[in-house]
Amino acid sequence: MRSLISLLIIISLFGCRALAPNRMFQTPKDYQFVKDTVSAASYSYKIVENDKLELHIFSNDGFRLVDITAVNNPNVAHIVNYIVEPDGAVKLPLIGRIYVRGMTISEVEELLQKKYEVYYKQPFVLVKVVNRQVLVFQGDGGRGNMVTLESDNTTLLDALALSGGIPTNGKAYRIKIIRGDLRNPQVHLVDISSIDALRNSDMRVFSNDIIYVESGPQYKERLFQQLTPIVGILTAVLLVINIVQN
Repeated sequence: MRSLISLLIIISLFGCRALAPNRMFQTPKDYQFVKDTVSAASYSYKIVENDKLELHIFSNDGFRLVDITAVNNPNVAHIVNYIVEPDGAVKLPLIGRIYVRGMTISEVEELLQKKYEVYYKQPFVLVKVVNRQVLVFQGDGGRGNMVTLESDNTTLLDALALSGGIPTNGKAYRIKIIRGDLRNPQVHLVDISSIDALRNSDMRVFSNDIIYVESGPQYKERLFQQLTPIVGILTAVLLVINIVQN
């Protein structure tokens, strides 16, 4: 009992910040989390500036009309990405600058098909955003991973699986999704710790989301790390004093 009380006193002296200095994205106890979620069935990604678009154009029989993967050497495939500029426009072969910001991928494909009809008969356009990513942090002391969103159907559970799952000391019932402007973000708190809570795992993750898995306390390990150098110094001082006195 005495050892437990002593441990609690030492922890209070050091403070949680000293014992867990690498914890991130902490919120006050009365913080109001965003309650509404977006499921995989109700969301379509919209183009934003700095998106990298991969473009493929085919005729109605599947023959490629504009080969954007052949650069200089036709025998070597080099993927060319078209950047959406800050004003929301992208410069494309033949048709020039087209405004695409705020449009879904299917809307962009439909627009480009109409634009390329001037040059080709019944063109078929495929557009892919290749730099859509989310950041996943594995809690206290865990590594961060950048997960590429391969499709519009990537859910929270998908992103966690791609980043290696939840670590041993991670809290499956306290997963934060930080979204939007980082100066005034929306923060969702998600629980996937039980079968009943798995409906939350269908929550859609957006490009540039930050997923943070909170971790459980590791006070004993951290306290040992904090006290080890202090004990070493005290031992050396006592040894010197003992030598001097003798």
